Amino acid sequence: MTNVEEFTHRPVMLDEILASFAEVPSGWVIDATLGGAGHATALLDAHRHISVLGIDQDPDALSVARERLNRFGDRAVVIAARFDALGEFADPTPDGRPIVGALFDLGVSSPQLDRAERGFSYRFDALLDMRMDPSRSLSAMQIVNDYEESELARVLRDFGDERFAGRIARAVVAARPVNTTSELAEIIRNAIPAPARRTGGHPAKRSFQAIRIEVNDELTVLPVALRKAIEILSVGGRLVVLSYHSGEDRIVKQVMRDAETGGCECPTQLPCVCSAVSSVKLIRRGGTTPSAAEQTSNPRAESARLRIAERI
Repeated sequence: MTNVEEFTHRPVMLDEILASFAEVPSGWVIDATLGGAGHATALLDAHRHISVLGIDQDPDALSVARERLNRFGDRAVVIAARFDALGEFADPTPDGRPIVGALFDLGVSSPQLDRAERGFSYRFDALLDMRMDPSRSLSAMQIVNDYEESELARVLRDFGDERFAGRIARAVVAARPVNTTSELAEIIRNAIPAPARRTGGHPAKRSFQAIRIEVNDELTVLPVALRKAIEILSVGGRLVVLSYHSGEDRIVKQVMRDAETGGCECPTQLPCVCSAVSSVKLIRRGGTTPSAAEQTSNPRAESARLRIAERI
């Protein structure tokens, strides 16, 4: 069982997220990526009119979140599920009040990265795993050792923006079996040309990110979950999303744009004649990034982008 003190995670852009939910109606906010309940705890402390329905698939995170949220009584409900199932728990809500918010803090949490045995990080030597839900069958071990070279290269390119995807995939296939994070990180490092290894952080960062996304099917389920969140929000409720990867942010931006336009494809200079109906308004054009001070004090915040849409 995970100890609460061991599961520490600094919520990213906390002030901005608290402000984004300050004026929503009374009701429930779905924290679709509950983790250790950092954002959820702060929301419940700051806004008495809000209750939180927290969803996560990581058993370690769920154990910690339940303990941290226990003091809020029936204002906090914790559910073990993947976030694309959020609609199943919203109708009805525990007390019948509406869904007034949905929060997504995407990617991997600091505690997941910092626990060597989870096999997420190139910083520790461990068996390759990377499953957010350990009960799922597909792990990083299978992707690294069983995928065809072309398929592995596609994962690295599409999910990691890795420009040396082909070289890395060839090197991994030639080195099989690859069993540990350290082995994989070394293979990736050696496959990348020396000049490129000197810039952009750890040479294995993009590849590990890409494999993790593939293991957990993250970009496939994300648009499904975002559309469902918009659908179940009451008028005045807000969808708030923190992304850390260009692929994630593109999906978030597109889903919000589609909801804002209602799917209208009419020329922008002409009146709409396709009967499209807008379901949200964007709180701000473009994403918001963390302050320089937060990026300095919390390295995980450096790549974060916040987008907010309000149900109309």
